[in-house]
Amino acid sequence: MKRLICLLLCALLLGCTASSSAERYTASFLDVFDTASQLVIYADSQEEANRLAQWIYSELLRYHKLFDQYNDWPDVTGIYEVNQKAAAEPVPVEAELFEILAFAKEMYTLTGGRTNIAMGSVLRLWHQAREDGQTKPESAYLPDMMALQQAAKHMNAELLVLDETNQTVYFTDPALQLDVGAIAKGYAVERVAEQLEAEGIQGVLLSIGGNVRAVGMRPDGTAFPVGVQNPDLGAKKQHIAVMNLNNASLVTSGSYQRFYTVNGKQYHHIIDPATLMPATHMWAVSVVTEDSGLADALSTALFNLPVEEGRSLIDSIPDTEALWVNHDGSVIMSDGLPALLY
Repeated sequence: MKRLICLLLCALLLGCTASSSAERYTASFLDVFDTASQLVIYADSQEEANRLAQWIYSELLRYHKLFDQYNDWPDVTGIYEVNQKAAAEPVPVEAELFEILAFAKEMYTLTGGRTNIAMGSVLRLWHQAREDGQTKPESAYLPDMMALQQAAKHMNAELLVLDETNQTVYFTDPALQLDVGAIAKGYAVERVAEQLEAEGIQGVLLSIGGNVRAVGMRPDGTAFPVGVQNPDLGAKKQHIAVMNLNNASLVTSGSYQRFYTVNGKQYHHIIDPATLMPATHMWAVSVVTEDSGLADALSTALFNLPVEEGRSLIDSIPDTEALWVNHDGSVIMSDGLPALLY
């Protein structure tokens, strides 16, 4: 999909509210949040669908730049620049970045530290090892545990200081580093969905990697059916379950896609802050709730928790359900999830 100029929302979306006779259109791209993305848009014409897809793409690309910790984008003050400067002095940031950091601190508290954006120093060691292992599989290695433990001394999210009045970010620990990967996609998707809803747009499904958000229903008044990926990618059955999404999000975290192999064993990308190693409690976990950012944060936390502790967390949050897939393929559902099945 072509990169397109971001226009004003009101101008771009004018006339895009789908009628009951709207047709189904799709768009896809690969360069936002380093993942495969697909949009399903119900619109009255290809032109309207294209216009809406262009705006969604440009907004997601803007969030991608803001939340990218590995690359410096000159047109934004993002996580990369904050990581470079915030230990020396408070760094003024754009509203969207300030807001995700404030949200992340809330999620850190809610999940008992299991979703922690201050793990940047630890995650960078794993990121480098994974990239090296994928480039040269014959010499793949694990990060040194002593280096991980040293990095883990600097992942206290309470040492991230947010000044709401001046909209600045400051690190009281000079070695602290941020990585918002555990919540970035979901948070960005939710912000885009909110803007669509504010404009009265319905009949849109955003699927950004493992983050799916339905904006309204389909034109015939039915919910969007969305499959939960079977983590056994070689199985004939592609989906573990199919969910009905109506103004709701489905976010999945799992060990079956982003990984590398060391001495014949796979090591995935979701690192448990308690062990500093990839979490091993389950194969995958999916969360269904309205807010995609919340669902993203919770799916990471649940993946880092034993099932019973995860159930207690889910039960404490209204209108939120979860589905766990054990390593043997068996499925566990929270009490309210069966009512959402297609």
